[in-house]
Amino acid sequence: MYVLGVDHVMDMPFNDPASPIPLTYGDVFRQTEQEYSRWNFDQADTAMLLGHFEDAEAECERILAAPEVDGAGRRIVMAHPAYDQCIKASHLFNLLDARGVISVTERQAYIGRVRSLAKKCADAFVTTGAGGAGEGRAA
Repeated sequence: MYVLGVDHVMDMPFNDPASPIPLTYGDVFRQTEQEYSRWNFDQADTAMLLGHFEDAEAECERILAAPEVDGAGRRIVMAHPAYDQCIKASHLFNLLDARGVISVTERQAYIGRVRSLAKKCADAFVTTGAGGAGEGRAA
């Protein structure tokens, strides 16, 4: 038994246990967990997921390679949209890995590809005002 007094994540309180209708994580998310587990481990089209991984990787690279100056002459580095694609690639890798589509030898290469995207996104972000570059904050 742990701090919350439960042994399983599905038994964790979702809201205040003293509320009129106390809910557990299982009450709210059990069906979703079951459906996604079945899809992730049994049904997901792995050929399609491989294509989506390639697409997310390519889109991340394309976004990062786009000109930094927009049509109005403002410098806008698109680190966040690129990072969204990086996260998609990471999630797709995890799905493919869970399905056993990626071999032990390929696994490290995929991890390296996602890591490379993440580093490029971080490198782009630090060139922005929010990332600490220049004076003040980005517009």
